[in-house]
Amino acid sequence: MSDIYVVGSHLSFSWPDDTPVFQDLSFSVPAGHTGLVAANGSGKSTLLRLIAGSLTPSSGSITVTGTLGFLPQDLPLSASLSVAEVLGVDTQIRALHAIEAGETDEEHFAVIGTDWDVEERSRAVLDRLGLADVGLDRLLATLSGGQVVSLGLAAQLLKRPDVLLLDEPTNNLDGYARSRLYDVLGDFGGCLLVVSHDRELLDRMDRIATLDRGELITFGGMFSAYEEAASASREAAEQKVRSAEQEVKREKREQQQARERAARRASTASRNLKSAGLPKIFAGNMKRGAEVAAGKAGETHAARVADARARLDEAERQLRDDDRIVIDLPGTAVPAGRTLFTGTDLRVRSLFAGLDLSVRGPERIALIGPNGSGKSTLLRLVAGDLTPDAGRARHAEGRVAYLSQRLDLLDPDRTVAENMAAFAPTLPDAERMNRLARFLFRGARAHLPVRVLSGGERLRATLACVLCAEPAPQLLLLDEPTNNLDLVSVAQLEGALASYRGAFIVVSHDERFLHEIGIDRRLRLDGGHLIAE
Repeated sequence: MSDIYVVGSHLSFSWPDDTPVFQDLSFSVPAGHTGLVAANGSGKSTLLRLIAGSLTPSSGSITVTGTLGFLPQDLPLSASLSVAEVLGVDTQIRALHAIEAGETDEEHFAVIGTDWDVEERSRAVLDRLGLADVGLDRLLATLSGGQVVSLGLAAQLLKRPDVLLLDEPTNNLDGYARSRLYDVLGDFGGCLLVVSHDRELLDRMDRIATLDRGELITFGGMFSAYEEAASASREAAEQKVRSAEQEVKREKREQQQARERAARRASTASRNLKSAGLPKIFAGNMKRGAEVAAGKAGETHAARVADARARLDEAERQLRDDDRIVIDLPGTAVPAGRTLFTGTDLRVRSLFAGLDLSVRGPERIALIGPNGSGKSTLLRLVAGDLTPDAGRARHAEGRVAYLSQRLDLLDPDRTVAENMAAFAPTLPDAERMNRLARFLFRGARAHLPVRVLSGGERLRATLACVLCAEPAPQLLLLDEPTNNLDLVSVAQLEGALASYRGAFIVVSHDERFLHEIGIDRRLRLDGGHLIAE
């Protein structure tokens, strides 16, 4: 078999409204493990769906060698399905059980074929992904979001694929499930193409590919090596922009100096003609000649300025909009001794069996724990959106901001600027626009409706409105904020949190992200209790 498993030739694809995604894209994916990274909206998920055949290109072709498995980001699964049905082994297992019960119908043998160990293989794959306690007859409605993702991967692995496509496979997975997934993928011997922002997973790849302005570019080595190469490339691009800016300034300065010299020469020539007593017609011809020469010189300098501007525009286009967010937020500051929340003997259904929690000063708390342990429920208790069944929850005066996984705080039909005005009504318009610019909503971007924003843009807009609100929040609650964000957006979130001076509790399984935002305290929620780590 060839080392190349996926080949795309002159691929083009547009959405029904004629918005182009790819135009004349050619690429190949070799054996081994490839991580695909790019900004939100660049077409990563679309490319996977095109390779998987769930979308059809408007032109060009895709060839896949061998059996293909595809785990999309959003699994279209019904809650009423059983685990065996999701794995695609339900009819085989029913036939197997029927034969074990003494039935000799030939149809049962036909269904099984040679796959007599299907049940053992299914259980083995589930066990490797941390689902050993999940029965094959269990319904999806009883599983957590992370368990469903692991189950979806198990279904693809049971196909014994030669090519495996995964779209954000670690979203919603807790630390234990992520670790099992890393091990399973590490043993996969075919062609693996993974879209992810999970830096630990990306560091296990053989190569990193990125979609940049409609071109698929591949870097050899793990993600850390790609980051170094991308950083060097960005520094070179920034230097190119600085050089182009200096060239524009120099050309404009020379243009102005040329105009001043032409004006001085014209003035001197006019005085000399008068003092020489030349005929008017001769003097007029000389004057017009000087004006033509000055005009040609002006055109030459104008063309040089235009060329310099064009080079500056091209240099700026080579830089992505991946600025870090840096903004001063003094209104969010919290004194070190202030208690923002105290929960004593908190009980909620079967989740919490007498839980205690206090948040003091500007501390940064990471809330971790298995899927389904109640982390989101605890955030809602701290936010005041949920009343405990028993125990006491005391909230200090001051604003608490809760950013759920749905990012539903903003009015989707209002623009970013209009939402900001609703959160900070007394802030002058100029200052509102200035703050939005610092959250990278510049010019027309600030006047886009929230509903058309990408995931990363929606998070930035929500942070802008929440952190600049009146009054500013002194306790910030973040529930899996990096889910579905590209790596640029994660870096922007890290920059915004670095500027925040209040306390926050963040639920996240992304260890690199937790390290970057400077966590002070880690609390594990497990079995209804909080355990300090």
